[in-house]
Amino acid sequence: MSTVAPPSRRSRSAANKYLTLVLAHEHYGMPILKVQEIIGLQDITPVPRMPHEVRGVLNLRGRVIPVLDLRNRFGLERGEDTKRTCIIVVQVAAAAGPVTMGVVVDQVSEVQDIPPEQIEPAPALGSSVDTAFIAGVGKVGKRVIMLLDVDRALGSAAEAFPL
Repeated sequence: MSTVAPPSRRSRSAANKYLTLVLAHEHYGMPILKVQEIIGLQDITPVPRMPHEVRGVLNLRGRVIPVLDLRNRFGLERGEDTKRTCIIVVQVAAAAGPVTMGVVVDQVSEVQDIPPEQIEPAPALGSSVDTAFIAGVGKVGKRVIMLLDVDRALGSAAEAFPL
């Protein structure tokens, strides 16, 4: 007898789960269903004439994927890489189909279950601040976690990489 849950049950059980991560001492979360894997920081090959947020590409088991620095993508100052810096490999929806890409983060914390009743809409910060990439704000104890809409946060970058 198999102990693996059917895909429909796995999706339901993972629907409220978020991989929490840290960028510049702030907590963010991304839906666990978007995460393919987490890998340690590896050699990333720079690509000339790419935007500042693009660190380059890496060979992930024979497949070349683009890698973005999430700090730079969000307009934060680039931090120093540490032993906790890692790459989250995600699937991003793009017009030509799903794109696998890596995002460099300061550290990964844990998988957190955040039920819908603990999530508030993204705050209105005025018309000059783009918050479209924020799916909501999760309240976990006294901590606030910005929940990312991975497709909106990385979609335009995914369009630039038909890899």
